[in-house]
Amino acid sequence: MRIAMISEHASPLAAIGGVDAGGQNLHVAELSAALARQGHRVTVYPRRDRDDLAEQVASGLGFDVVHVPAGPPTPLAKDRLLAFMRPFGRHLAQRWQEDQPDVVHAHFWMSGVAALVARTRVPARIVLTYHALGTVKQRHQGGADPSPPVRIPVERQLGLAADQVVAQCADEVAELIRMGLDSDRIVTVPSGVDTRRFVPGGPSWQRSPGRRRVLSVGRLVERKGYDDLIRAVAAMEDVELLIAGGSPDGLAADPEARRLDRLAQRLGVSDRVFLLGSVSREAMPALYRSADVVACTPWYEPYGLTPLEAMACGIPVVCYAVGGLVDSVVDGVTGLHVTPGDVRELVGALTALLGDPPGRLRFGRAARARVLQHYRWDDTARRVARVYQRLCQPAPRSVEAVAS
Repeated sequence: MRIAMISEHASPLAAIGGVDAGGQNLHVAELSAALARQGHRVTVYPRRDRDDLAEQVASGLGFDVVHVPAGPPTPLAKDRLLAFMRPFGRHLAQRWQEDQPDVVHAHFWMSGVAALVARTRVPARIVLTYHALGTVKQRHQGGADPSPPVRIPVERQLGLAADQVVAQCADEVAELIRMGLDSDRIVTVPSGVDTRRFVPGGPSWQRSPGRRRVLSVGRLVERKGYDDLIRAVAAMEDVELLIAGGSPDGLAADPEARRLDRLAQRLGVSDRVFLLGSVSREAMPALYRSADVVACTPWYEPYGLTPLEAMACGIPVVCYAVGGLVDSVVDGVTGLHVTPGDVRELVGALTALLGDPPGRLRFGRAARARVLQHYRWDDTARRVARVYQRLCQPAPRSVEAVAS
């Protein structure tokens, strides 16, 4: 099949770690590569955000990337991109006049807008993955939510207009149904993890003598809840916290990094809390393997790839019971669930696992087995491809049509 992936703000070629460069970038890159390995022709369409970007680039992973001119060729926050989605969609339609894809998979709601604009000029079967929902973001961030005011009603319209919605977890399905989408239009396909890169055996980062290590990984944004982890570490002895994430340009000018540093100093744990900044994908398996426990404490999490990477490395996960984390981390089997925002309960869960080496080993083995059974990228790609294939099948002819 010829597959067009629209990912307006999240290029699969971008360095992970910036404010708008995280799980979606990685999801689109890994899914596209897995589909290409299975023989499909995949082209990814992000917005052109630099003058020096070539129009078309071979990713090196089997898929092509076409940079779409829409708005100024400079980096812009994703919440400012809605005004450019009509020209984005018109450009896609122009390209597809000569090379029409069999299916269009839009990632994030604004990519869905561009896909619908393109479909007004070129017939297209549209699959939509939201990656995050405005209703959930508004619920947790309130007035601090920078999303355009039209996001929530447009997301609902997109779900009704798309041929198929691919959700990533049970929590998202429930939210979509509350928004008014019919459950028949939704299929759940979880994200995946590279089980060949993330493995239990291999090198690991150096450890601090006499300390147990908690690791957290993700973008440096307030909703990731790193401050709760710093408060938890302050209530524990001989425990260090490593936080991996942040702009590839460094942490010096990062306001969230400065806020977390100030909190660690105020609580007297600046010698046990380390902000690592951006860590390369190549170095991440060794970093995971150096941890006793990986902790994920976001206010909300549409899906969350970090727990899967940790589990693939055989590391147990302590997480807030939110969003996709409820699906991926099995409480009492591959890790422990904690009530969101309850720092005392978080301390208890971390203390229980850190003080139980045989239990950590048992959880880690179960975590690796779960990932191999449910979350390999090749399996995810096959499930997504089946969604595409069902859409591409011609509709059955009615008895009346055959008789005539």
